[in-house]
Amino acid sequence: MKKQNVRTLSLVVCTFTYLLVGAAVFDSLESETERKRWEFLQDLRDKLLTKYNITQEDYKMIEIVIIENKPHKAGPQWKFAGAFYFATVVLAMIGYGHSTPVTIGGKAFCMVYAMVGIPLGLVMFQSIGERLNKFASVVIRRAKMYLRCSQTEATEINLMMATGMLSSVIITTGAAVFSRYEGWSYFDSFYYCFVTLTTIGFGDYVALQNDQALINKPGYVALSLVFILFGLAIVAASINLLVLRFMTMNAEDVRREDSEMQSSSHHVLTLDGEVLALNGKLLAGHTNPGIIDDDFDQISVCSCSCLGPSKHPPHFVSFDPPHPSIIKRASV
Repeated sequence: MKKQNVRTLSLVVCTFTYLLVGAAVFDSLESETERKRWEFLQDLRDKLLTKYNITQEDYKMIEIVIIENKPHKAGPQWKFAGAFYFATVVLAMIGYGHSTPVTIGGKAFCMVYAMVGIPLGLVMFQSIGERLNKFASVVIRRAKMYLRCSQTEATEINLMMATGMLSSVIITTGAAVFSRYEGWSYFDSFYYCFVTLTTIGFGDYVALQNDQALINKPGYVALSLVFILFGLAIVAASINLLVLRFMTMNAEDVRREDSEMQSSSHHVLTLDGEVLALNGKLLAGHTNPGIIDDDFDQISVCSCSCLGPSKHPPHFVSFDPPHPSIIKRASV
């Protein structure tokens, strides 16, 4: 089996195994807490219905009003600042879900905008990541020259370490900033930054949604957008190195397999050529079934040495049987 097929099969098996392990861990960590929260909410709901004598229909209406009013607590979401924030989230494929278009025109434009904007954003982040990797390679090479290292070229491991450290700095710094402005704990802020820059975007934590920050804090809005765009570029640089490494390994295997196939094919053709040459001389006693006829018995090989050692290899001698009249006169 080819190494590419083995690698692909191994990746599929490892991915599904990873999914199964992740599902088991999340189940053990979250299911019990989910059950307790559900029981607590159900108990609180029953107490409210009993205390205020609320019908099921009225309670559902209250739920709808609360859920629909939740985005509006952050202030207008579709003024230019909020719309720019939404467009950035769409282009970066984060998709918090904190605000979504409700009109038919808005939904249609969102689909068209995403079809054009997502590839554009991917190319932009990829290009920025490549430039950052190039800059990092120059810095690493000069640092090695300054330290008088034997090898001054920046290796892939060096670049991965550099971009990984830079990504860690971006996430930890962003977590400190969002923890201050949003009032979250540092761990929750770190979780938000990681989910954002990896484009997971659950939406359980979304910045710029308190105290009408989209309208009243333009500096904080700009800082958040710069963090998202620059952070995504840094993470894209790290991912670009990993993908490039895998593609390089894959290309090397393809090149090796192609060379092996060409070598094997050339060897077979050579052998076939030799066999065909030998068969053409009928030295191996091979015949083409398509030319076998009654005259085949008249073919013989002369290997006598009555005239002394032959300087030539044995050759084929064919003769025709004498005419019957000649045989009759000879017998008379």
